[in-house]
Amino acid sequence: MSSSNELTGQLQPNQTLMFQEAAAASSVIAKQLALNAPLIVNAVERLRSFAPRAIVTCARGSSDHAATYAKYLFETHLGLITASAAPSITSIYSAPQKLEGVLYVAISQSGKSPDLLACVKQAKAAGALTLAFVNVEDSPLAQLVDIVIPLRAGTEKSVAATKSYLSTLSAIMQLTAVWAADEKLKSALTTLPQLLTEAWSKDWQQVVDGLQGVRNLFVIGRGIGLGAAQEAALKLKETCGLHAEAFSAAEVKHGPMAIVNEDFPVLLFAQQDNSLEGIDGLINDFRVRKARVFVASEAAQGSDALAVVNGAHPAIAPLLAVQSFYRMANALSIARGYNPDEPPHLRKVTETL
Repeated sequence: MSSSNELTGQLQPNQTLMFQEAAAASSVIAKQLALNAPLIVNAVERLRSFAPRAIVTCARGSSDHAATYAKYLFETHLGLITASAAPSITSIYSAPQKLEGVLYVAISQSGKSPDLLACVKQAKAAGALTLAFVNVEDSPLAQLVDIVIPLRAGTEKSVAATKSYLSTLSAIMQLTAVWAADEKLKSALTTLPQLLTEAWSKDWQQVVDGLQGVRNLFVIGRGIGLGAAQEAALKLKETCGLHAEAFSAAEVKHGPMAIVNEDFPVLLFAQQDNSLEGIDGLINDFRVRKARVFVASEAAQGSDALAVVNGAHPAIAPLLAVQSFYRMANALSIARGYNPDEPPHLRKVTETL
């Protein structure tokens, strides 16, 4: 029997490129992990020989949210201080940086943004070892850096990056697991494709229903999950026309909490690690203020709990939450009258000078 949406010709959630590309993430990553395995081993040999004193990341948009994930993973598993470069320091101010002994990591889908290329060129000249996580393997960025880790996400036609974002995180995780010789993380990686398939099946319809008529919301994460919150907030802006702001669970109390009142919507991401206690305390604070809370956490119970994959390694949990989120955001976009494949005033590749 046809639905009312089909009868009226409205776009269905499973008809969008965003839906199809996000759904493909598990097969994309399964292939990526297998094909990249020998490249990762060679990259780690070079990294160990170089023995960087610190890591600097350079990226924009969704790639910069992946860099947030990389920061927490590098610092917790490798013990290397990781900082985010401001591309304008090079592209606008032409200020030279002292990068001897530093690993400079560029993250990009297209690998051709002028400011990113300028930053990598300067980093190489300043003595850094350069590495790129990049989707287009013959791009100018891939040709410029010392080490290339291909994302292997394939062509992504929807403006909203989905499978390429998740494949960036999996590539970062694979590099970290081998570099740190972390057997638990290596083992967890083998389960990732299957768990992504499970995450895609989770139903977050209560979020679609709860956010159809709102204009603003907070998206909260902490630690390894902060990048997931940043990514979700961006996708809600570009595909759903929502003013979504991402905060660390630790930082949201320092001012932003003042605007949270009754029915203010909040989406929280959590993983089963040392950050969980702080997230739980924050959830209670939001509930006291009668905010409308949606919680993606194994520990969550009640009507505001979102279905998540149980038992996942904490480093994998953010990828699974984002995969479930992508399906919800795609449906929410249509419910709010948008087409997630064609966000207003945006295009697929942004080339920043």
